[in-house]
Amino acid sequence: MVRAAITAARDAEATGDIPIGAVVFDPDGKVLASACNAREALGDPTAHAEILALRAAAAAFGDGWRLAGCTLAVTVEPCTMCAGALVLARIERVIFGAWEPKTGAVGSLWDVVRDRRLTHRPEVTGGVLEAECAALLEAFFASRR
Repeated sequence: MVRAAITAARDAEATGDIPIGAVVFDPDGKVLASACNAREALGDPTAHAEILALRAAAAAFGDGWRLAGCTLAVTVEPCTMCAGALVLARIERVIFGAWEPKTGAVGSLWDVVRDRRLTHRPEVTGGVLEAECAALLEAFFASRR
């Protein structure tokens, strides 16, 4: 699943966006939606890969905005905005690659998704293909320094 997110992340390189990819899978493991960061391409500060993938998956899944039983795979630990959105979407499971100690909200800096006050808390698996996911970011930022 993270490999699919890595493939999606590579699409961001053409637009100059940070190469982060996200894919939403239905309960049977079928791809519902795939997206990459598109803040630069769309001029939209909310156009993170996770948000775009969640929107498209909700439109495709057929249960309104609820993505119950679905899995979100992403190349980098989600930020607070994305963590909040995936909780509100009722994502069942989050799988991500690289940890993000500066902005991560799924265990690093914050742990938005496991707050006991929430009515929904997804299962989280981090560090999947971590080196490969981190390498995408390292290459992107190295080319801009």
